[in-house]
Amino acid sequence: MSARSRGSRAARDALRKKMRDLGIPTSSIAQEMRARFGFRIREAWRHAHGWSQQEVADRLADHFASRPGQPVWVDASMVGKWEKWPVTSDRRPRVAVLLALADIYDCPVTDLLDLEDRRALPPDDIEVLTRLEPVEPSGAELLRLAADESLTWSRWAETSNVGEVSIAQLLAAVRSLSSEYLKPGASPMLLFSRARTLRDQVFALLEGHQRPHETRDLYRISGYTCALLAWISSDLGCLPEAEAQGLTAWLCAELSGDATLRAWVLSVRSKTAFWDGRLKDAVTHAQRGAACAPAGSATVLLACQEADAWSALGATAEATSALGRAADARQALRPRDEIGGLFACDQARQHNYVAAVQLRLERPVQALHAADQALVLMRSQPVRAYGTLAQTHISKAAAYLAQGQADGAHEALLPVLALAPEHRLATVTQRVTELGAGLGPRSGQDAVGLRAAIDAWRSDTISRRLALSPGRGLD
Repeated sequence: MSARSRGSRAARDALRKKMRDLGIPTSSIAQEMRARFGFRIREAWRHAHGWSQQEVADRLADHFASRPGQPVWVDASMVGKWEKWPVTSDRRPRVAVLLALADIYDCPVTDLLDLEDRRALPPDDIEVLTRLEPVEPSGAELLRLAADESLTWSRWAETSNVGEVSIAQLLAAVRSLSSEYLKPGASPMLLFSRARTLRDQVFALLEGHQRPHETRDLYRISGYTCALLAWISSDLGCLPEAEAQGLTAWLCAELSGDATLRAWVLSVRSKTAFWDGRLKDAVTHAQRGAACAPAGSATVLLACQEADAWSALGATAEATSALGRAADARQALRPRDEIGGLFACDQARQHNYVAAVQLRLERPVQALHAADQALVLMRSQPVRAYGTLAQTHISKAAAYLAQGQADGAHEALLPVLALAPEHRLATVTQRVTELGAGLGPRSGQDAVGLRAAIDAWRSDTISRRLALSPGRGLD
């Protein structure tokens, strides 16, 4: 068997960690090691524990040292020979060695023997090992044992590491982060760090024990938290990291069975795909999200995102149809959004999408109208989402530019140019860059001044700072 087929240490470590994280017992890990990498059974048990031959030799030495009268000399080489016997080694492990290995691997001794071992072992050894196998209870003893086992399990089933108050507090934390992220004074990196801490807390609780409905609640909370991490990651220009968070959020949504969470996760994944240039994926995710029939305004946002992607693909009819579905969904909207903040689509956010879509469809007048509607709505809001506000001003500036009004474009863009570097998100930066490229060879003082202002603005953004910082990347 080649070294490649036996797997690298990294592959074995990754397999062992993945199976342990899923709560799979060591015995099953040993069987998987044997099946996947072709190990003998004792070798597979060693790799299931993640030990080297020398580490096993040290444990065996300690074992025999604590048992006077059982002297056994052992080193790493001898461990390897015992593992290979009787196929490629003639060093048969004695019964005392097999029992010691069973002790350090914490398994029945018979689990360390396969067909080749049983064929090659002396009959006396087989008889000794057989006598050592556990005897199954029978008769009244079996009934008593079964009753004790059921009572033990019921006591375990009644326990939980969370309760209604804990679930409510965790949901409140998600709502707070989702709302705070939109505020003008928010720090994206600080909120990312807080969301990561919350995610870790929920993941740790899921590794414990709780009632089924509480487990579903925890998966729902972790799904929204990972979706928030995915959204912030894409805003910071870390698209592979955003996709990874989105995939984890989707797993949590599936495990929770929550249709509305599924829709919001697909909305986040549509956003990631859009800014990554995977426009057909963006359309697919948005359509799948709408098919989940979610409560609240997720359907409105998903239709807007679908229109956004279609317009970028140049599909006028499809984009217009999607905008119509967004308007219809707004009219039919009844339930409120459970989380809110980032996971909600108000009318201002909807008009912002309409403006961007109309621009790509080369309808600057309609785009300018939609942008103005969004800005009017945002002026009446106590808290204006700075990202949506910036995108709307960019659309307004682009609409002016499309009509040959460079002075109007510069004036419309002033609130964006005034953003602090920490709030110059990758999504905003990309659209400002596109706006600058749209100036082309235009002459005139207004166009020159706008181009210079954009170039200066782009030299210091949060995504640029993150890219240049040590250890770039988001967890």
